[in-house]
Amino acid sequence: MSPTPIDYPLGEQPLHEYLRAHARHQPDKPAIVWYGRALSYAELDRMSDAFAQTLHDVGVGPGDRVALFLQNCPQYLIAHFGIQKLGAIVSPCSPMFKAHEFAYQVGDLGAKALVAADHLLPIVMSVRERVAVPHVYAVRYADLLPPDPPVQVPPELLARMPLPDGVVDFGEAVADAHPQPPRPVLSMDEVALMTYTSGTTGMPKGAMLSYRNALYKTAVGAQMFGIRAEDTMLAVAPVYHIAGMICGVTLLAYTGATIVLLNRMDPIAVLQSIERFRVTWWYAMAPMLEAAMKAPGAAEFDLSSLKTTMATSFGIKLTQELAERWSAFANDCLVYEAGYGLSETHTNDVLMPRDAVRWGTNGVPGPGVELRILDEAGEPVPVGESGQIVVRSQGVFHGYWNRPEATTEVLRDGWVHTGDIGRLDAQGYLSFIGRVKEMIKVSGYSVFPEEVESILILHPDVAQVAVIGVPDADKGEVVKAFVVPSAAAGDPFDRDALLAWARENMSHYKVPRQLELLDALPATGTGKLLRRLLRG
Repeated sequence: MSPTPIDYPLGEQPLHEYLRAHARHQPDKPAIVWYGRALSYAELDRMSDAFAQTLHDVGVGPGDRVALFLQNCPQYLIAHFGIQKLGAIVSPCSPMFKAHEFAYQVGDLGAKALVAADHLLPIVMSVRERVAVPHVYAVRYADLLPPDPPVQVPPELLARMPLPDGVVDFGEAVADAHPQPPRPVLSMDEVALMTYTSGTTGMPKGAMLSYRNALYKTAVGAQMFGIRAEDTMLAVAPVYHIAGMICGVTLLAYTGATIVLLNRMDPIAVLQSIERFRVTWWYAMAPMLEAAMKAPGAAEFDLSSLKTTMATSFGIKLTQELAERWSAFANDCLVYEAGYGLSETHTNDVLMPRDAVRWGTNGVPGPGVELRILDEAGEPVPVGESGQIVVRSQGVFHGYWNRPEATTEVLRDGWVHTGDIGRLDAQGYLSFIGRVKEMIKVSGYSVFPEEVESILILHPDVAQVAVIGVPDADKGEVVKAFVVPSAAAGDPFDRDALLAWARENMSHYKVPRQLELLDALPATGTGKLLRRLLRG
């Protein structure tokens, strides 16, 4: 267990109570800036109270599940905090869902209410005979935009879709509600969030996370990231994803900082926002940095306010070279890898120390996080050797919704058995290697896809790469690589040159024996690679 304690400034209480405290003590301070429209802490608190009252009026109460089906917007935060103020449970749905995926999650939840973007209502209505949600509220992104936005607005945000019968306008419901909802006495160990994840195997399952889990891991993030009330944070990563949720929702409530919220990644909007709103801290994905630097007129923007960029290797790897280029581009700001974590632990298990960045690793366990590396027999391995990562902390989930067997498989004596392979060095830094279930066995040798990918991505002809194992009569399995060529690659792509380079840069059994070119890799809405779709 890390000796560094967590000192909660307002004690152990739900994050929405932190929001209420900020609304009392700094009511006029901007909590959210949405393309130039500022919502104060007092407004965010009042509007989330009003939505809590709206839900209460239709019979939603403690323990009921409410699904959110929308992209980044202020209404997302209003709904998130309003639901939890009532003691109900937030369950985010990916706005990338198609009908089958949406019906599966909402049906599994038994959701009593749904908040959906108006443009996603056709999906909602298409499954209403299979999955009936009693109460549906439609969000129109444009409702809270300023009259003359100083930041480039995606044109689709301006559209207003007609609402089907029975669907309630979210903005009207909040405006009409009396913002005096009931204030149930809530235990910190009650479930407040249910985020769906595949876990180690199988169909997505609802990981049940408590008020305590959220408070603790948000506090870990604030401490390790160095976030203060004076900071202005840029939130572009999807807030329905657990990492984006911490950086775009919960850190706001905990720290009292200001969030500059964008609906989606747009390089010009990012640069405009950093310049105009004097952003100091940004959680990004590695491809976002490349996109911003390549945007038309990018060098003309004033990014001098930006002090820190923390990024995750989604789609492309955050290499030291990329980090150094972004730092030079953005006023010598600090740039480093985000870390390592799971939905089942409210993420933020391992984070990079700001004053001791070590490239090639994911960082060190956060305050209060215990982390071990175990062999196949469940015994700790020596320092520097690889094995399964297991973690324990106050962030550990309560189990999977209605999946006791899956819970027992993953959660043992308070330890989450992650299904991930990693190693710890002598200084306590974790290096994530890959997933147990994705490990490739080549002539008895263990090959982890991420390890091969991290090498192939260094070749100038490779923009993106994914690796899987395919059956082989002689070796059991061999490595197959799927490559998205870079702009620098020749036409036709020189496969032989890449494979010759690979043989020079990795052990022979890791070298791909098959190579397929793709225009893009299959990925989730957050950019997480979906290797299973490459298996055909």
